[in-house]
Amino acid sequence: MTGAPTPTPAQPHCPITEKIVTRGVIAILRAPTAAHFPAIAETLLNAGIHALEITLTTRGALRCIRDLTAAYGPDALIGAGTVLTGSQAQECADAGAAFVVSPVAAPDVVRTARAAGMAAYPGALTPTEIHAAYRTGAPAVKLFPASAVSPRYLSDLNGPLPGIPLIPTGGISLTDIPEWITAGASAVGLGTPLIGAAAAEGVDGGLADRGRRALAGVCEARTVR
Repeated sequence: MTGAPTPTPAQPHCPITEKIVTRGVIAILRAPTAAHFPAIAETLLNAGIHALEITLTTRGALRCIRDLTAAYGPDALIGAGTVLTGSQAQECADAGAAFVVSPVAAPDVVRTARAAGMAAYPGALTPTEIHAAYRTGAPAVKLFPASAVSPRYLSDLNGPLPGIPLIPTGGISLTDIPEWITAGASAVGLGTPLIGAAAAEGVDGGLADRGRRALAGVCEARTVR
């Protein structure tokens, strides 16, 4: 006889995550420098996307987080990506980040983020990794890289791991968004398919339209789910 499944631990209320889930899109900005990020942020915010992840692999990322947070205040959720250590998480908190995202599950990042009032989204792929990442106290888990699996994989995870909010990221196209949301994704992380070449070359004429299409894909799926 097998015992009942271990229940998913209840997580603290997280208003930041609720706001992200409401619109369902995190825009990921990664480039050699953050020179074009202010213009990208303005364009995406005007298009309706309010959660922006500035990756720490970008030169000037922390200053950009600080400047964007000061410029937009509560109208935007400015976070940091590729956060690997507790000390990096603290630097992000000091810069005013609302959330931090990691490609891996690093408990010290989650602990530091929670102590600073930030949300933390550790990265995981397998059921074991996802369960362990969530048990660190994270309000949601980044399913990464999403390109290695499929929406059906996420749907299958919801059976044995109910109640763990998942944010698939990596290789999701704009046309894929409805399928991922229908499968149970709480939100999606979008890099190049949304940003295009704007992060390195400057805002192009299609950026706002891609932002609106991403949000429309989330709404479309939630309407029929």
